[in-house]
Amino acid sequence: MSAPSPETAQTPETAETPDTPETAETPEAPLSKAPLSPKTPGWLDWYRNPSAPAFRLPPGTVDAHCHVFGPQADFPFAPERKYTPCDGGKEELFALRDHLGVDRNVIVQATCHGADNSAMVDAVRAAGGRARGIATVRPDISEGELLALDEAGVRGVRFNFVRRLVDSSPEDDLHTIAKKVAPLGWHVVLYFESVDLPELEGFFGSLPVPLVVDHMGRPDVTQPVDGPQFTRFLRFVDANDVWVKVSCPERLSVTGPAALDGERHAYADVVPFGRRVVEEFPDRVLWGTDWPHPNLTGHMPDDGLLVDHLPQVAVTAEQRHKLLVANPMGLYWPGEKV
Repeated sequence: MSAPSPETAQTPETAETPDTPETAETPEAPLSKAPLSPKTPGWLDWYRNPSAPAFRLPPGTVDAHCHVFGPQADFPFAPERKYTPCDGGKEELFALRDHLGVDRNVIVQATCHGADNSAMVDAVRAAGGRARGIATVRPDISEGELLALDEAGVRGVRFNFVRRLVDSSPEDDLHTIAKKVAPLGWHVVLYFESVDLPELEGFFGSLPVPLVVDHMGRPDVTQPVDGPQFTRFLRFVDANDVWVKVSCPERLSVTGPAALDGERHAYADVVPFGRRVVEEFPDRVLWGTDWPHPNLTGHMPDDGLLVDHLPQVAVTAEQRHKLLVANPMGLYWPGEKV
């Protein structure tokens, strides 16, 4: 449901007073805010009242992939956006963090905000050291602007190659950005479809920074886990300085079952892919909720049940500690103890 447009205040007229030597100034009317945009038709809002996870997250768990949307009235969405979401601000994110038993967050700039990182930075600052940020920036960003983001808690930039979300991803511009952020010790987060990896991996390998791949490179889970597509992805990870987010089974699954109605063994078709990455790269895997789950169309998962998906892909306590605590702490809070 779209929010009502705020009323525009009327500016009072000033009467003429030709015989009065001094005329009191008429106070200016407050500026009215632009009307709020309605959500994209069919948009699925994030899951209200998620269940309490049966799986207890280890102390120090990091949700290494989540977002904030607005709220739109405070942080308007970018004019060039491909979708208009519901609001999902920092207060709701932090409430979910505490409900699930997460300790820290890595907040990734949502594409609906373009290169205006204000909402993300506001959330990172409000977390009081318990969050880091991933920004979207343009190639002409200045050193001073990058230093300000770094001071706020940003530790990387995201490059998006998913065609339905961005118009283009010019490699020269992205290489310029990577060279600018390298001295800060930042990394680049990559979002792409597995089918596009053959044409992109040469460029990825040329970037002068560590890489973090979203959602296991979005594999086609109808293909075999040991088939050529996923094997190529695994070899790409092995050959480069790459971390992998074992995340978003709800986005990758074809046959489910969905994380709804108490289902604690959800997304069985994604499990072999997550388990394979965790087994092959135990020291380079991360996990995240992807809250508030942008652009889902089939269903909106219960975030508590997404936590219960974790023991299916990280089957030992050691694997889970690395995935949830040690690895993200080393990448985003190096030197800090839980």
